Amino acid sequence: MECYSFCPVCNLQVLSKEIERHANDHFADHELARDLEFAQQIQLAPPTPLVDSAMHCQSNFSDTHQSTSLLRDAATETDACEGSDVDGKFCSLISLQLKETFYQVEGGLITLLRNCLASESQDTTSILSGYVDHFQSREWEDIGWGCGWRNIQMLSSHLITQRQEAREVLYGGAGFVPDIASLQRWLEIAWELGFDAQGSNDFDREIYGKRNWIGTTECAALFRSFGLRAMVVDFCSKGTPSASSATALHHGKMASEEIVGKGKLTKVYGPMDRYLSRRDNSFTHEIFTMPEDCTHSCVPVGKIKGHGVIIDWVWNYFSDNNSTKPSSHRVVLSEKAPLYFQHDGHSRTIVGIQAKRQTNGNYQYNLLILDPAHRTEALAKSLEQNFGWQKLIKRGIHTLKKPQYQLCFIEPGIASGEEIDQLKVLYGINIEV
Repeated sequence: MECYSFCPVCNLQVLSKEIERHANDHFADHELARDLEFAQQIQLAPPTPLVDSAMHCQSNFSDTHQSTSLLRDAATETDACEGSDVDGKFCSLISLQLKETFYQVEGGLITLLRNCLASESQDTTSILSGYVDHFQSREWEDIGWGCGWRNIQMLSSHLITQRQEAREVLYGGAGFVPDIASLQRWLEIAWELGFDAQGSNDFDREIYGKRNWIGTTECAALFRSFGLRAMVVDFCSKGTPSASSATALHHGKMASEEIVGKGKLTKVYGPMDRYLSRRDNSFTHEIFTMPEDCTHSCVPVGKIKGHGVIIDWVWNYFSDNNSTKPSSHRVVLSEKAPLYFQHDGHSRTIVGIQAKRQTNGNYQYNLLILDPAHRTEALAKSLEQNFGWQKLIKRGIHTLKKPQYQLCFIEPGIASGEEIDQLKVLYGINIEV
């Protein structure tokens, strides 16, 4: 029996196997115009020899972007073998990348959310990340496939605003959040530099101008290419089918190859949401991706079961491992970056978590989420009026119904030296729920 789905754009009933192509066709003209504009800019740019390009980059960024230079240097050996001009592409993209346009919320979205949370009933404790801009998917540009890129933009807005060291290296120190087309170019450069090389093969190392779904592995590879310490966590239900029988999921082929136990590190690779892999016996905990002080990467202790493990992990993350405990009514700002939150079919950004004390003494938790599918203007209006925003932002444990969820989080600091090479291979934390 044929399966049908409704197109999110025209609401027409279409064969499920044709829904992606059908939906993307609605935006073909807009994407073509955007691609032609970007291509024209590249074409009009004067050709620059590799040596001159490298010197130009060095003169402009050597003082404040030493980690970025190290990243380019890390690709020298690969470039010599493949004959690719990664250095030239890097410098060209710094000047040619386009700033993303978005609805700017006066006063900041997180400030509005903080005020709304503070006005709620007693016996609640909320923890929020710092500044975050909301980037929505647009009908004419990326609805149906762009949520991963939008979440990367949200994380980028936080890192650029809140972390000086990240601002200096992200996107060549541009100081702004690039558009999707530019981000696609940056991901291609990350692949050429050797970050998540195995996963890049599933895209033939090309993603610019395409409508491929991406996930946490691409997010991690992109940020790692700038020296940021991005990590992937996979929460997987017991009994998840093996890779040989698992069905490829909507947001990429999330393959469950072997459950290696709670809190174990496993090698991960693309496309998009491939987190679980066979145990790598040569792997040791000395590798950067699991530093000793990264305690929130461990499985929560106690009798927490099911998707409560996810809630507990997120609380420990934003509260810096229980340094903040649910207590009296208050809103706390965390120094932690937002979380890229992935499941089958969609991805969103977690900007905080709330705990509310119940009459029986237990706590009810809600993830605080920004969804690329929501309109920024409508979201801001609901927060300004303090009405209806809970339905858009709060997500309780009862909403976590998928067998697998993934998170990408970014630790402070910028990697350098040998640590850069260690970042090229993605290892994820596998937690059974």
